Amino acid sequence: MLRHPQFDPVALALGPVQVHWYGLTYLAAFGLFLYTARRRLRHSGVATQGWSPRDVEDLLFFGILGVILGGRIGYAVFYKPDVYLAQPLEILKVWQGGMSFHGGLLGVIAAMVLFAWRRGRPWLQVTDLIAPCVPLGLASGRIGNFINGELWGRQADPSLPWAMVFPQSGILVPRHPSQLYQFLLEGLLLFVLLWGYAKRPRGLGQVSGVFLMGYGALRFVAEFFREPDAFLGLLALNMTMGQWLCLPMVVVGAVLWIRGAGR
Repeated sequence: MLRHPQFDPVALALGPVQVHWYGLTYLAAFGLFLYTARRRLRHSGVATQGWSPRDVEDLLFFGILGVILGGRIGYAVFYKPDVYLAQPLEILKVWQGGMSFHGGLLGVIAAMVLFAWRRGRPWLQVTDLIAPCVPLGLASGRIGNFINGELWGRQADPSLPWAMVFPQSGILVPRHPSQLYQFLLEGLLLFVLLWGYAKRPRGLGQVSGVFLMGYGALRFVAEFFREPDAFLGLLALNMTMGQWLCLPMVVVGAVLWIRGAGR
């Protein structure tokens, strides 16, 4: 049975300035996006659309705004609406933690709609471009979760070779390192599948649809190993909030894929 190393969350301290590992994983995610998006411009279905490396940089700027604003607002709305309705200014305290992937996704979609409108492009063309570039950034974020020892998994059989004790949980029992499961599933596996799928020309919205279906399905599975949020627990049908939020992703993704098949 393993024990979480309990890393120091501060990677580098220069006087009063502290650089946290979690911040570095966000920077890594943005760097991976730039690299993969530039490679994506060479794919046969994208190369003829008139994109430039400068467009990629602008997309990153819009995406960062969407991730931060959407992730924070989504966390407040989906997970703690009563707390933030009572104290709305608490939403601004991002340094205290609390980000939602699903909120970040909605924020990015809104940012891409704005970008597409400003450039006179179909917004699904924009999301089809960036969708395969997202999973590696998600993988980087899960490494940050693991370093911080947060979002630990449910209790596991002690005989499981990689079962891990997370002292931060307050209960010294073996758990699934669910952050690493999500790193492998939503990050690496989804990237490999989506990158391969997107290399060939696809109908408008199909790449975006595969991303939504793939992430939704893989996150749904990973949630069976992740400890539910203590303040929410299991919801209807013994499903977590994350699983309930994944269901509409899969449905919308399927609709986009089917619609795109006729284009």
